[in-house]
Amino acid sequence: MTTRALSLPSSDATCALAASLAPRLRPGDVLLLDGGIGAGKTHFARCLIQSLQEDPEDVPSPTFTLVQVYDVPTGELWHTDLYRLSDPDQVVELGLAEAFEDAICLVEWPDRLEDLTPKAALSLSFEVTGDDSRRVTLSWQDPRWDALLEALDA
Repeated sequence: MTTRALSLPSSDATCALAASLAPRLRPGDVLLLDGGIGAGKTHFARCLIQSLQEDPEDVPSPTFTLVQVYDVPTGELWHTDLYRLSDPDQVVELGLAEAFEDAICLVEWPDRLEDLTPKAALSLSFEVTGDDSRRVTLSWQDPRWDALLEALDA
């Protein structure tokens, strides 16, 4: 497992990280967004989605709908919030397991996936460090993320 920690001193810095990562994503990429309530998961997801849209639209939290699907230039992007799920079988019922193969997927509360967690996913763990600042720890096993994350520094 490779890890990398980044300080995000503002909500703008969180958006900048999302916007720099977004164009490098392709169908089959899964981002697991972890952290407590108010840690910045939805803000990151909203910025990432809007940066991929030709005409940025409102991006609501999928807390109650569980899944929001967006059309982006590379295909579908699924934004999911699994907070209200109580069983991994519900993930299968949502069609998320199939989406992991054909769409870009942003998953909030990924602990609900249990054994369904994709091994090649990029995990982003958000932690509140101040009023507007966050620390995000990225971790991954798939070597695809090595080059992609190095490119963020360029």
